[in-house]
Amino acid sequence: MTLAATVLIVVMLATLIIGVPIGWGLTLASFAAIMVEDMPIAVLVQRMFTSMDAFTMLAVPAFLVAGDIMAQGSISKRLVDFANSIFGSLRGGLAIVAIVSCTIFAALTGSALATTAAIGAIMFPAMTQKNYPKDFTSSVLAIGGTLGPVIPPSVVFIFYAQATDLSVVKLFASGILPGIISCVGMCVVAVFVARRRNFPKEGHLSFATIVRATVKAFFALLMPLIILGGIYSGIFTATESAAMAVIYGLFVSVLIYSDVSFMDLAKLFMGTAKTTANLMILIAAANVFGYLVGYFNIPRLLQALVMAYAPNAFVFMVMCGIALLIAGMFMEAIAVTVILAPILHPLAVGFGIDPVHFACFMVFILCLGIATPPFAPSMFVACGISKEPFTRVTRQILPFIGEQVLVAILIGAFPFIATWLPSLL
Repeated sequence: MTLAATVLIVVMLATLIIGVPIGWGLTLASFAAIMVEDMPIAVLVQRMFTSMDAFTMLAVPAFLVAGDIMAQGSISKRLVDFANSIFGSLRGGLAIVAIVSCTIFAALTGSALATTAAIGAIMFPAMTQKNYPKDFTSSVLAIGGTLGPVIPPSVVFIFYAQATDLSVVKLFASGILPGIISCVGMCVVAVFVARRRNFPKEGHLSFATIVRATVKAFFALLMPLIILGGIYSGIFTATESAAMAVIYGLFVSVLIYSDVSFMDLAKLFMGTAKTTANLMILIAAANVFGYLVGYFNIPRLLQALVMAYAPNAFVFMVMCGIALLIAGMFMEAIAVTVILAPILHPLAVGFGIDPVHFACFMVFILCLGIATPPFAPSMFVACGISKEPFTRVTRQILPFIGEQVLVAILIGAFPFIATWLPSLL
């Protein structure tokens, strides 16, 4: 490894350790490597500009705005009522309602924390009123939020596609089946815990109640069908679908449900602008970092090193799974993606692993880290709603984490779970 490549890696790790924001740390590492290699400094500026001057990246602020609009109004309440009309009569049904509501809301926003916050604000009071333990309720809301970045639309998949030149549409499709399997697995764990701890059973299944709840939530339920259906039918691209999500979200929340005012929109747009600015700094810095990683042949050097310890694709996937889970515990999924995707993607291809399969596996593992202590941002959001100690919620979430690990193993062992739907496009 050359001196410049060593400087690139060492400075990047050093900035992470001392707590420098990821985007600025990657920029500093890239700048140092460029200086050592005596490359033109224009490389830094040109690569940064090129990474942001991409049609795909327009989807990021659009999906963020759409998600904030959905979280601001009554859409989450209508989705919860819809899920409750179907599953509320089961023992532990409110836990299932929370998980299913998170799944549907994830298809609207693609955000883990927004999903936990929006559904948690509604489900926590409802579950505690029916004597569900607060720590268990918090764990359900925290784990349900991890479905946000897996089920499309997903900002994490957009960043992965930008870093590896893969199709955003195929990456979106790869997350659908794993997301559904995860939802079912979470519900199974919730039912098992409910039966073991004799949680309450609420009322009876009523067709009339289901019809009323469906009518009230009709426009909210229609959104993922319009957005994802438009993408996979070829009517519009992933970026155009993000614009459609904003238009439809405004139409439903402002004109139909009338629960979002123009003053709310001003605050919402300002918050989205700040978030987008931070993400754009990150993607610009990551693009330069990824370019230098390839320029210095770091993936090829790592492949030779990995081959010594991972003689086949199975061992490589296990090693990546463990490393990504640990990384996801301490760093945001987007940050890990922009740093490691340019490095791990060529390694996976070198082992003969389908790139879409590996992308789905990587994103799923990173999203599991969102609810895995000690970092676990979705747990902090859930604990903020419930006021429960972090340690108590940790004990309750472990069975759900175990279930998610099993789903991750299934995704790694059976590629068709991630590649079947993309292969149909």
